[in-house]
Amino acid sequence: MSIGGKMNYYFTGALIILLMLFVLFAKPAHSGSTQTNVSGSNTAIEGGYTSESTTTYETGSESTSTTNNTTNSDIRSAPPSAAAPSYNSMTQDVCAVGASAGIQTFGVGISGGKHFIDKNCERLKLARILNDFGMKVAAVAILCQDERVFESMIQAGTPCPIDGRIGKEAMSLWNKYDHERPDYKVYVKRMEERKKAELAEQIEMTKEFEKLEAERIKEEAKKMKKMEWVDPK
Repeated sequence: MSIGGKMNYYFTGALIILLMLFVLFAKPAHSGSTQTNVSGSNTAIEGGYTSESTTTYETGSESTSTTNNTTNSDIRSAPPSAAAPSYNSMTQDVCAVGASAGIQTFGVGISGGKHFIDKNCERLKLARILNDFGMKVAAVAILCQDERVFESMIQAGTPCPIDGRIGKEAMSLWNKYDHERPDYKVYVKRMEERKKAELAEQIEMTKEFEKLEAERIKEEAKKMKKMEWVDPK
């Protein structure tokens, strides 16, 4: 056998030995995954594996590498929204208004709704029906339950009916039983302000009168002095 053939056998044997060492001493890579679910959030932790390999070359040198990998992910999902209930009226001839509201947090959601009666709408419908029946005074009387209408009627000199009285008779009764006026609070406040204004006017008039009186007395005193100088006595 030649020297070249022996060298090939040696090289092949060394290769086989290296492969066997690699299979015996190489460590497999391990991977792990941990996941935690909470209401409103999703947290996943993946990775955490270590890989180490050693290679020995023919010259006797070695190469070692180590790899560590850890991956953390935090996913937060939006909470479900609270839907406020809706209010629907079956016909157009309904004096009601619907209102609803809702609030939502990560832990709990609350929603609710309610309908409210529109008194002014009812008053207008009742007045219209009474007027259609020919009850014009009754239609005006029900409109006068609104303080704005009541005050405007007073300002126009046509007071609202009371106890079957209209005109001046109705006005005298409203003055007597003013606590029954729908605008009683506003009326009382207005009367108090008018009294204050009248009192301030009286004070100003008194001051002006006193001033004129003082000037008159001063003029009379001057005239008396002139008369004394003219009189020889």
